[in-house]
Order: sequence, then structure tokens, then C-alpha cells
Amino acid sequence: MITFLSGGTGAPALIRGARQILYDSDIAVVANTAEDLWVSGSHCAPDIDTAIFLFAGILDTGRWWGIKGDTYATHNYLPKVAGGEPFPVGDRARAVQIARAALLHKGKTLTEAVEIQCRALSIGATILPVSDTEAGLIVDTGTGRLPLFEYWTCADADTEVRELVSTAPVPPAVTEEVQEVIEASDAVVIGPGNPARSILPILECVGMRDLLRDRFVVAVSPFQGDSAPDPKDAALMYAVGEQPTSPGVFRLYGDIVDVFVQDFHDPDEVPGSLRLEAHLLHSRQAESLAWDIMAVIRHAVS
Repeated sequence: MITFLSGGTGAPALIRGARQILYDSDIAVVANTAEDLWVSGSHCAPDIDTAIFLFAGILDTGRWWGIKGDTYATHNYLPKVAGGEPFPVGDRARAVQIARAALLHKGKTLTEAVEIQCRALSIGATILPVSDTEAGLIVDTGTGRLPLFEYWTCADADTEVRELVSTAPVPPAVTEEVQEVIEASDAVVIGPGNPARSILPILECVGMRDLLRDRFVVAVSPFQGDSAPDPKDAALMYAVGEQPTSPGVFRLYGDIVDVFVQDFHDPDEVPGSLRLEAHLLHSRQAESLAWDIMAVIRHAVS
């Protein structure tokens, strides 16, 4: 079993590559929940939904968000009936979110609701939210506050990010299911997601870093260094006190990482890092990177 810590778009792209060399039943995904929010009464969980749609074979891999070929009739009609949403939600994606909201209202935990939906879609992989408790993040822009996913999808590129503020009344903790799957895994792969947006919210859940110290962990930097990072990626990294570079990512992860992967062409040196082709512009690159990572894992755990 290989467990992926997943958020944003880079980690799902890598997971798509891993599916070419691993059975789905040998893959577990622990998904970030810091971007979860309620939209028009439905439960929107961007990183959970992306994982579900990927393994169900319906993910829009052009955007790495939503369902390919989805329609937007409900979203487009809402303004005509005095409604509106901060970002577009497809009709079929909305159905998934409505169903999950109903399960939550019936008293199911988020883990249980996701498991029920995975079973309904005949998904063979294990997809788990990192926590069943509130773990949302709000972006303080200096002039207002936006849910993290709303900031990412709707805010202007030059919007100031002063701070990331947790909405959790108590520190979120990893679930028993996450603990069990990580303990049963041969290795854990931290996908190439922006740490501030996608990975730190997972690592900061109570118990997660302790779990990872006992596992073989490979982390992939999302920053190549040979091209400027997305302005929002950069702003979020600065908000957590680091530069949008591979060394900044490495410092944020600390002592939990056994092998740190950065791109061949990255000029920002991380001592001891493994240099690989880490651009994931198409499926062949993702599969190649997955092969390289699996070779490292097999050598380490054999």
C-alpha cells in the first residue's frame, strides 16, 4: 500500500501516473480538507472531490477540478432567482456534493460519507479525509476574509494575503482510519501541492507528523525554480513565513521527509535532494515520475 497526501492539482496528477503502475486497491489517498466549504446547501470538498472523480474516471484533467463534460444549468440559473455562488459548480459535481451533505446531515462522519460515495461509484482505492472535524482555512486579505478555496478560484492574482486563519474550534486530529492506513503503508508520498494551501493543513492535524516519522516518506516539491510561481502560490507561501521555492518547502516539512524530490532544472539547491523530471504537464511525465518514486521506495523498504 502506498499512501498519498493530496491537495491542489499536482498531487492528483502524480496519482494519475501512479495508477499506471499500481492497482487502485494498493493506493490510499489522504485528502486535504482545509478548502472544504458549504455552497448553496451542498458540501463542497475540492480535494476529496478531485480524488473521487479521478478514480471514478470522470475528472476533468484539463482543469484538475470538476467533472469532464459537466453542465452548469443550476449555477447559471441561480442569479435569475435571486441566488448566486462565488464560483461555478457543475450539475453532476453538485449532485455528489448534495448527496454528501445529506449523509452528513443524517449523522454520518465525513469519512463515512466519502466511503459510501466511493462504494457507490465502484472506486477501488481508499480515499480518506484527513480529519472528520472542522479544519477550514480563511484568507485574511487585509480588507476582508475569504474561504481558502474562494480565494484560490475568485480573488485577483494580486490580492494581498496577510494571514491564513483556522476556523477550527479545536485543533483537527487525524482519524483512526487515516492512522490505520498510514501504519499499513509501505511508504507515504507527499504530492507536489503548495504546502501552505494543500499539505500543511494535513501535516498540522494532531498526530500526523508522529505517524509520518515512523514511515518512509517521499516528498515532491511543487516549485521548479526555472519559472515564476503562480502569484497566489507565492502569496500563500509568504503568508506561512517561507519563500515559494523548493528550499522553502523542505524547511516547512522538516524532519518527516526521507527523500525530497525536486526538478532537474531547479536552480534552488536542497542538499541531499533527489533530482528528477518533476514537471507534470502530461500523463507520460506523471507516469515516469511515479516509476522513479516507486523505484526509490522499493529500494528503501526491501
